[in-house]
Amino acid sequence: MHFPSRRVAVAALLLALAAPFTPALAADPAPVPVISRDILFGNPERTGPKLSPDGKKFAWIAPDEKNVLQVWVKTVGQEDGKKVTADKKRGIRQYFWAEDDRTLLYLQDADGDENFHLFGVDLVSGNVRDLTPFQGVRAAPMMVSQKVRDRILVNMNLRDRRLFDVHEVNLETGAVKLVAENPGDVDDWTANDDLEVRVAFVRKPDASTEIRVRDNAAAPWKTLLTAPFGESIGVLDITADGGALLIESSLNANTNRVIRKDIATGTETVIAENPNVDAGAVMIHPVKHVVQAVDFPAGRQAWTVIDPLVKGDFEGIWKLRDGDFSVVNRDRDDKTWLVGFTEDRGPVRYYAWDRETKKGTFLFVHQPKLEGLPLAQMRAVSFPARDGLVLNGYLTLPVGVKTAGLPLVLFVHGGPWARDSWGYNPYAQWLANRGYAVMQVNFRGSTGYGKKFLNAANKQWGKAMHTDLLDAVEWTVKQGWVDAKKVAIMGGSYGGYSALAGVTFTPDVFKCAVDIVGPSNLFTLLASIPPYWATFLAEFHQRMGDPKTDEALLRAASPLFSAEKIKVPLLIGQGANDPRVKQAESEQIVAAIEKNGGGVTYVLYPDEGHGFARPENRIDFNARAEAFLGACLGGRVEPLPEGGKVPGSTAVVKVVEPKAK
Repeated sequence: MHFPSRRVAVAALLLALAAPFTPALAADPAPVPVISRDILFGNPERTGPKLSPDGKKFAWIAPDEKNVLQVWVKTVGQEDGKKVTADKKRGIRQYFWAEDDRTLLYLQDADGDENFHLFGVDLVSGNVRDLTPFQGVRAAPMMVSQKVRDRILVNMNLRDRRLFDVHEVNLETGAVKLVAENPGDVDDWTANDDLEVRVAFVRKPDASTEIRVRDNAAAPWKTLLTAPFGESIGVLDITADGGALLIESSLNANTNRVIRKDIATGTETVIAENPNVDAGAVMIHPVKHVVQAVDFPAGRQAWTVIDPLVKGDFEGIWKLRDGDFSVVNRDRDDKTWLVGFTEDRGPVRYYAWDRETKKGTFLFVHQPKLEGLPLAQMRAVSFPARDGLVLNGYLTLPVGVKTAGLPLVLFVHGGPWARDSWGYNPYAQWLANRGYAVMQVNFRGSTGYGKKFLNAANKQWGKAMHTDLLDAVEWTVKQGWVDAKKVAIMGGSYGGYSALAGVTFTPDVFKCAVDIVGPSNLFTLLASIPPYWATFLAEFHQRMGDPKTDEALLRAASPLFSAEKIKVPLLIGQGANDPRVKQAESEQIVAAIEKNGGGVTYVLYPDEGHGFARPENRIDFNARAEAFLGACLGGRVEPLPEGGKVPGSTAVVKVVEPKAK
């Protein structure tokens, strides 16, 4: 089984125009109860189920008695579930099975530094071992194989912090062996079922990309495919006979297609494509290594079934729920699939699908307390930007209020090379429950819409990417749903940058802003990226700007240098250990605001990184954001606990009061 590439995945999403809709205006809408932040942002009761390869054990993630997420395991058909991990603080969020049927593997970092270690739990002895015990090194699992069960492949930047080499880890002895050394430009690797590294995905200094192959571990590398900057290629898998690659490619098309490329001849066969939408999730059989289905979302999920052997399974699963589903796990014999359904107004639901009987058995929902609550509908919308480019997004309107003249929160996604999608979103539900309309727009540069839409954002930070956000606000106002004088902007990472850009570049549009781990200075952002992002740097320069040649552009796009324009309330949240957007990004703009006599509230969490993983910190910051938005826009507020802090939170708060002018 191959694990997801380190390469930023191009996610599929809607390009076709969404059907317009008009919300019904309630004559006397009934108020709905305030949904607790503990339900919306607390730990799930149970999530992430996975069957062991032999199908005899069942694992999941759930909180322990101290509300720390752990991995639990039971025997299928029995009630002998027990906790098999003992994380002390942050909780475990990533785990998987080894193929030896006795080892469970999981990842954990230190207080959000993203230098993940790979741990192994021996379910027979109960021993837990750090399989990558190297200080300051980031480990990323690459592959487990049904053919070679006592070893796994792991990417690590052990030799050079900038580069990931492939290491073989012996599950019995813990021995670590270097099996593929990075020549300096490889971003990701792919191996066959013999754990032989056969494919390298390369990022070159001119921001072009390349796929290299070799016949065996001793053979020289040769280039199979090259794509210039602006095109997208990526490796999905190696075919069972080793003679071809399954790839994604936008070459000779606007959207990413799924293609079989013969290694010897270079011949390409298109397996699945959609002229309007990039290929999203691709389901590949873990042993046969054939594409079975490809998702081409059109507002919601839209699977295209490729393998006739699973057609009946998909038809049966579609009948289980009115939601979007994914096959999250399956046993070695491919008899049982674990399926997860997401929907906009309810928790994630998990089922066991029996492929022989074509029947699904309900397992559990991730957060039962969401059942029966007055959750809001998320609807796909589309509208033109000022230059005619079609923008797609999602609008969530509050339940129990008249949908006219509402306050609006423009909630901007991170990345920026990512996207918003349909389904249960705790932030959209939270804000709508408090009385706000919530707009989530996939501005230019968002993935899933094809290369033209993606490349339309090149060197447009603070420019067309920002005016797309303004156009989303204007469109929503024109529909009559929101009050143009009651608009806030909020987001994390790039969304945090957008919040800062909103109150500096267009200070008259937004009444307040919430920035979560957002960069304020593009020069310092580019200069302080993690060392293991070195292979991405050329692409960053092409998409954002090169400090050596685009100084004026980057300066104009950096909110720090316009801090004196901030005249509305601003709330900033930051993790002290963030390796992507360093603490200095927040602190330098706080200092600039203070120097210019402005006001800002700054909340630092010493034990967090790029976002807030611990539920105590996540709930604490959102409680502060809720009070902040309530004071700014007039929405409903669930008060903070006595003492002004969520118990267990590590928040350190600095309030800069604006100086009288």
